[in-house]
Amino acid sequence: MEPLKIKYIHLDHCRGISRGQKMKILEFDPLLEKICRIPPETLRAMLQMQKETFERFYEDLLHLDINPYLTLYQEKQIRMTARFEPEYPPLLKETYQPPAILYSIGNISLLKKRALAVVGSRKAGSYAEKAADHLLPPLIEKQFTIVSGLARGADAIAHRAAMKFGGKTIAVLGSGFFHIYPRENTGMAEKIKQGHLLLSEYPPFTRPEKWRFPERNRIISGISEGVLVLQAEKRSGSLITADYALQEGREVFSVPGNVLDSLSEGTNHLIQQGAKLVTCSGDILEELLPAR
Repeated sequence: MEPLKIKYIHLDHCRGISRGQKMKILEFDPLLEKICRIPPETLRAMLQMQKETFERFYEDLLHLDINPYLTLYQEKQIRMTARFEPEYPPLLKETYQPPAILYSIGNISLLKKRALAVVGSRKAGSYAEKAADHLLPPLIEKQFTIVSGLARGADAIAHRAAMKFGGKTIAVLGSGFFHIYPRENTGMAEKIKQGHLLLSEYPPFTRPEKWRFPERNRIISGISEGVLVLQAEKRSGSLITADYALQEGREVFSVPGNVLDSLSEGTNHLIQQGAKLVTCSGDILEELLPAR
């Protein structure tokens, strides 16, 4: 394994460091050649870390043995792709603060395929399911991979529809692979490993935390050419994914819904804000197919 890649993985496994702090280090020292020579207090000030947190981080930075992790991940068929490697998804590389390392299990070639993110509320129900069954088959026929977040509701509906209609799907996790969340979707995750792809920016032992899920949404939109929102409340986390898509210049599509249904407030609001109203797959394809 390339030495720089091992350094990136090492940094990723240090305790106490946030995504933003990792980015600060990599912006300052992309080759990770100087970081261990910086005086500790100078580094702590740069990272704006509390003393105890910094001490844990610095201990790992200097002394953590990464080899047992690398051996275990190889045994579990977990692949690690660094930002500088050709396998890294090109669209994600163009986004703001792309992860230094991506962890994946399954068909990594999907990261080079055209993709559409399909998201929505965790409470999404039969309307979202019918919309997915109506909209996704023609997209799958055009070889679009369906990307979502393995959450309850709309995410699970999107993954199931992709597999049901013979397509491919990528599940982007808000945790490490050893802590699938929600647990009820563990079986679905196992299916996705076989011919599809599990993807995470978090090392495999990372536990799910509430704040990690909005972070992972930028990857869902970042590897996709557009985001389709099936059904969502006005404060749904799926709207965060749509916001990331807009920031990165990606297309946002929204399924209109009953004006009396709270689960359509978010999708209808997106349409008011300029997202494309979608009633058939052609509404999506006419925006995405001319792009290449």
